[in-house]
Formats: sequence, C-alpha cells, structure tokens
Amino acid sequence: MANDAPVALRLHQVSVTRGQQTILKEVSLRIPEGQAVAIIGPSGAGKSTLLEQLRLHHAEQVSWCPQAPGLVPMLNLYNNVYMGRLHQRTTLANIANLICPKRQDVEEIAVLATSLGLLNGDPKRLYQSAERFSGGEQQRISLARALYQQRSIFIGDEPVSAIDELHAITVLQQIKAAHRTMVVALHDVELALGCCERIIALNNGRIVLDQLSSEISRNQLLALYPHEQY
Repeated sequence: MANDAPVALRLHQVSVTRGQQTILKEVSLRIPEGQAVAIIGPSGAGKSTLLEQLRLHHAEQVSWCPQAPGLVPMLNLYNNVYMGRLHQRTTLANIANLICPKRQDVEEIAVLATSLGLLNGDPKRLYQSAERFSGGEQQRISLARALYQQRSIFIGDEPVSAIDELHAITVLQQIKAAHRTMVVALHDVELALGCCERIIALNNGRIVLDQLSSEISRNQLLALYPHEQY
C-alpha cells in the first residue's frame, strides 16, 4: 500500500506461539504516520496479540489502552487517570500526588474526564473510586488514562466496546484528533469503515485483508465473520 509518510509502526515476519498454539504466523506490516487503522477479525483471530506486538516494538511512542480497563478499584478517577504519566514523574512526585494533587494536574484531568462524559456536571466524581463507575464508564477512565499519556501513537484493544455506537464515534474521533497515528481493534465493522481509513483483517493468526476502507464494502467485511450474528 503506497504511502510516502514516515513509518510509525512496523512488524516484520513476527510469529507468536503459546504452548502448542501459534497465535501469529509470520505477520509483516507497516503503518505510516498519520493513518487511522482498524484491526478486525473473528474472536481468536490474533488481534490482541498483534496489538501487543506493535506496542512492545514501539513502547516509548505508544499510548496503550488494553481491552480490560486495568483500573485500581479503590483509587479515584483522578488517580487512575494520573497513572498514565507515572513514568514521567519521580517516585517522590507520584507519592505526593496521592496526598495532595497539583492544581494543574487536577484541572487537566478534569477537562479530559469531562470530554469523555465522566463527570456529568459533577466535579466531585473526579474523586469517586473507580469501582463505583459502570463498566462503560470504567472503559472511558481507561481511555482517559491512555489519552493523558500524550504520546504520538494510540493503540487500543476494543477501546469502545462498552460504549454505545453514537458515543463510540465521538470517542474515536477524539482519539484521532489527539494522536498522529491510531490503531484500534474493533468488532463493529460500521465503526471500522466510518472512523478508520485502513482496514487490516486477521484470521487464524494471518493477515487476510489489508485495504483502504474506501475500497471495501460492509458485506466484504461481514464475510469475515461467518459464525457470528450482526
């Protein structure tokens, strides 16, 4: 796929085996800077493993949003989001943040939480423990944590799966606006076609399709899910 932009992410002949099972089979791909890419495919196709490999090979550049929110239940929304920048601060500064957060950090995270619909006009929700939020809200907190990292590349494993379609579109647009490059695993082919310019499909650990979204139809993508209902 021709593109003269610098390469943001690259894998070459990557295979991953766990026990007796091969998860990825000699996968090679290059993702130019500036692209929004959807990774699709049936359950067990290798999507999560592919994203993990992209992240591991480019860790310093990537804001990572895993499928499981990975929040600390007893910590509040603010501190869970703040964890996105733990690596940028000293241990002493991070401990101090637990006791007395800096106003600048609080304001920045409040703006981010508001943009993702987490505060609902109530600033006190910033200090509500993560376990008191719904599943969809916890996924948004995980997203906020990834956005707070402020890196050039966003990689997300089903980052909007617990969010309704209307808000999912808005969230994906927000992610695209905040990063030069976006790679997300999506189950919803409509979202993939509408929000990403390139579609990469996996099946049995191999890339079986790699096309611009403008060159492929919904029915072609649905054919990749023969045993799943839409």
